Amino acid sequence: MAWAVLLLGLWLWGRDLADEVAAQLATTGDVAAAGRPLGRQAPPHAHAPVPAATTARPVGITIDALGVREAGITERGLDGDGLLTPPPYTSPQPVGWYPEGPQPGEAGAALLVARADAGGPEGDRPGIHDPDDAQRAGFHRLSHLKPGEQVDIRRADGSTARFTIEDVQLYDRHRFDPRRAYAAHDRGRSELRLITEDISRADATGRQDGGEPTHVIVVVSAYLTSYQEHRAP
Repeated sequence: MAWAVLLLGLWLWGRDLADEVAAQLATTGDVAAAGRPLGRQAPPHAHAPVPAATTARPVGITIDALGVREAGITERGLDGDGLLTPPPYTSPQPVGWYPEGPQPGEAGAALLVARADAGGPEGDRPGIHDPDDAQRAGFHRLSHLKPGEQVDIRRADGSTARFTIEDVQLYDRHRFDPRRAYAAHDRGRSELRLITEDISRADATGRQDGGEPTHVIVVVSAYLTSYQEHRAP
């Protein structure tokens, strides 16, 4: 008799627990939440790619986490190694876009490259109070970006494509395979690659351990999570 009472109690307790979990899922609609640590948000869903348009080339980039606001974008090409070349120091647009690839918002991986340093060779540097310096300083911290942070791309047609970062990778410049790094993670999504080259210097001479400076390629990967069309005033 005692065993029968104990088994009945365990069965009733298990049924109540299952009913409680089912009720919670019915309220939230979030099946994945049952196994997710408390306080951790699920990554946002990918937004469907938007159709390509000749008037939708990227013209400005905003990264709130780095203090970058509406930095200008210009068209750039690839060098002999297949690397997307950044704009020159004298360019008012610190970011380059590869026009032979997808537009930001279109299906595939759109390629952007930023010049991270705040000044070029002597006589070629912007003025110390040049507003472009602040933008370049922000791009110097690209490797500090974290998954879940956002990148907004303003397009020439007035629309805005918002991308959510999913990872940040660092590559040795001498072992870097641009075709692999630039490739889309998921061909069904609209993705973004934001690239810069960082030269780490261990001392004032720019040499590390008595050798050459360390060249690191930073590749930020993000995917489209929202799209806002231009609204006429």
